[in-house]
Amino acid sequence: MKYISVAEAAKKWGVSERSVRGYCAEGKIDGAFLTGKTWNIPETAEKPDRINKKTNTPKTLLEVLKAEEAAKLHGGIYHKVQIDLTYNSNHIEGSRLTHDQTRYIFETNTIGVSDGTLKVDDVVETANHFKCIDMVIDSANHVLSAAFIKQLHAVLKNGTSDSRLDWFAVGDYKKLPNEVGGMDTTAPENVGAEMKRLLAEYNSIENKTFDDLLDFHYRFERIHPFQDGNGRVGRLLLFKECLRNNIVPFIIEDDIKMFYYRGLKEWQNERGYLRDTCLSAQDRFKKYLDYFRVPYNK
Repeated sequence: MKYISVAEAAKKWGVSERSVRGYCAEGKIDGAFLTGKTWNIPETAEKPDRINKKTNTPKTLLEVLKAEEAAKLHGGIYHKVQIDLTYNSNHIEGSRLTHDQTRYIFETNTIGVSDGTLKVDDVVETANHFKCIDMVIDSANHVLSAAFIKQLHAVLKNGTSDSRLDWFAVGDYKKLPNEVGGMDTTAPENVGAEMKRLLAEYNSIENKTFDDLLDFHYRFERIHPFQDGNGRVGRLLLFKECLRNNIVPFIIEDDIKMFYYRGLKEWQNERGYLRDTCLSAQDRFKKYLDYFRVPYNK
């Protein structure tokens, strides 16, 4: 299939380039995908129908997140997701930044340190994680692909000390064997095939359930396709797929991380552990949605 640029699509349809980017970000152009910051649009794609902006149809969480992201709105659900998801997901993986420091970096793009020292990687990966959340929101309606997953990893690990190691593949699958929670993971030479199989099976499910998303997450973490960053990338993918399937997303917070780990370890034997933990986290997120008056399926 041949692809055209945003400028070419804008000229073809008689609209602004900004409108075309908006169509892409909102998932209104089938087959459009990002390479870096550049949209690739199928040559055969048709101009999306204009939507009456005065419609009273309730907004979805995804629509609210996109609107607040575009407006750079502080104090809303987008702002909360950026800070809470970034802080908790990084904290699970050993980041020593506090919630307030994470918020300060997001709000001011500077570092606030009253005492002690900070690891450079913690700061870099926090800033990178903010960008990853934007990628998840912008591409939420797109089919999950290996290219997108690798791109998330590339953005997350960009500029870190890991990225300067010869054996560490940033934005690509691992070169060396690794393990998770004392368990073996997929050998490096088999990762490509296993990820292809996982994505094919997952994407073939027409109406995805909560358990389908959790099963994908479990299988992704067992494959452990990257040298590092698998947990954060996996949780970002979970958040994306919740948005895509109109399922209330959730954030694994520090006080339930051990239940989360147990749930992943026992998924094949007892799915209730991980399911109940994630449903509990989902209930917390619903309180945020109620506070910000964002509609959701109850």
